This record gives sequence, C-alpha cells and structure tokens, in this order.
Amino acid sequence: MSEALVEVSDLTKRFDVSSAWLERRLDGGSRQFVHAVSDVTFQIARGETFALVGESGSGKSTIARMVVGLIPATSGTVEIDDVAVGRNSRALRALRRRMQMIFQDPYASLNPRMRVGRIIAEPIRAFGLLSGRARRERVVELLEGVGLHADDREKFPHQFSGGQRQRICIARALASNPSFLVCDEPTSALDVSVQAQILNLMKDLQDQLGLTYLFISHNLAVVRHMADRIGVLYLGRLVEVAPTADLFSAPRHPYTRLLLDAVPDVEMSGRPRAAVTGEIANPLDPPPGCAFHPRCPLANERCRRERPLPFAAGGTLVACHAVEEGRDQPAP
Repeated sequence: MSEALVEVSDLTKRFDVSSAWLERRLDGGSRQFVHAVSDVTFQIARGETFALVGESGSGKSTIARMVVGLIPATSGTVEIDDVAVGRNSRALRALRRRMQMIFQDPYASLNPRMRVGRIIAEPIRAFGLLSGRARRERVVELLEGVGLHADDREKFPHQFSGGQRQRICIARALASNPSFLVCDEPTSALDVSVQAQILNLMKDLQDQLGLTYLFISHNLAVVRHMADRIGVLYLGRLVEVAPTADLFSAPRHPYTRLLLDAVPDVEMSGRPRAAVTGEIANPLDPPPGCAFHPRCPLANERCRRERPLPFAAGGTLVACHAVEEGRDQPAP
C-alpha cells in the first residue's frame, strides 16, 4: 500500500445537548453530551477507497464532516497530506482546493436558484483557477465527463432526475481538481439502477484521475463494490478494520458478523444466519466496557467492565475481548 494521504488519530466528538444554564440551575440538572465519535483512528492510502459502515447513529457522517473540517473535533487530529485540518493556516487554505465532499441528498446540496453551469463553476471561481472562456470550457468538460450534455449548463437543478443531480454534484466536486473526496452516502437517495450508474462513474473517475475516497455507507453491497478496505463503526467506535475481501469472507467482530447476516442471501446458500437484534445504545449514556455488549451473544463480565482495545488479527484490526480470548471460535 502506498503512502498514507489521510491520517486520522484518536478522533473524538461530543455534542453538548444540555438545557439552558438557568433551566439547569432551577431544575438541578447537569450538562449532557452526545458521545458521537470516540477515539477513532485510521489511515487512507493515496488512490485507495476506505469505507465506513454501520447502523444509523454510529457516527459515520460526523467523522466525514470532521475530516473535511466542516465541524471541529473535540479531541484528536486529522491530517491530509501532512496538513492538520482544523488549524487555520496558509497550508490548510491551500489544501482546501484538493479536498471536496459529495453529500447524501443531491437536491438539497444544489442551490435551486442557480443554473447548473454556475453551480459547477463556483469552486473554479472561488479558488481563482480559471476565468472567462477557459472557465466555461472547463464546465462543459466536467458535464460531459459525468455523462451530461453541454447544454445542461443552462438548466436549473429541478429540471433533472435524482441520478442526474448527483452527477452534477460529482462534477462540482471535481471542478477544483481535488485529490481527496469524502462521499457521504452518495447513492442512498437513488434508485438501485441509478446507484449502479453513479458507482461505476465514481470508479471510472478514480481510475482516470487517481482520486482517494472516504466512502460512507450503510449498504454493504455498495461498499463491497467500491472499497479497498472497510472500517466498521458501532456507537462512534471502530470495532473492525479489514480489507474488503477479508471482511466479507471471514468477519471477526460479532457485530460485523451480524451486519453481514442481515444482507439478503441472493445465492440462497443455506448458510445459517442470525438477525441483528436489539437497538443501538443511547449515545447520551453509552454502556460501560464494550459498547456492543448488550447485544453481543459472546459477551461476558470482562466485556461489560473493560473497553476492548484494537489488536491485529492477521490483516484485520479488531476490538473484541471474545476474539482476543478465542471465544468466537466454535467448540471442537
């Protein structure tokens, strides 16, 4: 694997959801925090697609927004090409042109009052890359590069389908010639057939332009098609990081196994499967020890008391006492 472009270390985010100070004084209440992300560490190599998966509320989108600097981290660091995100500096301002984000809802992220040509040209104008005729030619090139027509630059977003809008969002993201894209569930709002078109487009663009992706999704079938490596999140904590082939063929963490068992078995293999049971814990009051222990079939007293630290198991990083102690293996 080549040199890491993105380095995330001990990333943590807590949101203060406390009542107003006076209300707390009158009611005798205390401050409350949502523990959205806790001590997340991973690296993304140049040209790689690293995916984050997990149930809703696991912290995927929060991590995506911290990586690009849209929200500040409570603690921990994000470095992209050795430049710290979150610290205002000349190096960070220069880096912003090289990282872009594709959002989940392609219509909400497009200004309905702006024509498509102006939307796509906005990053070019903001970073002072091109002007005049060269800018217009670049907009046409981007539109055609994502499978749209040059005349579409005169239209408004509402005149396009959902898949076409997402193509516009991709064209806008590519306008500043970035090297790193954060894709926050870019196909979840689209039909299945359109999803395949957008995913294939993103793979082709990655091969042509040497892009690096942080890909956020809850759809394991999509992730299997897109990602080189996968990180599994549960309640804001990374419980397993593995190459895609290894994770699907030999998942180690009990939560990863439950997620894979929930994927429809289109091949009707007859393999025994276990449904995901229970609900994700309250992030206002996360359980002690392993956050997954209330739903884990392998949990014991140590799991309820002691938080597991990630360790290497072959090519996989896994945070699980049961795996560490060998309790995940069937009895001989």
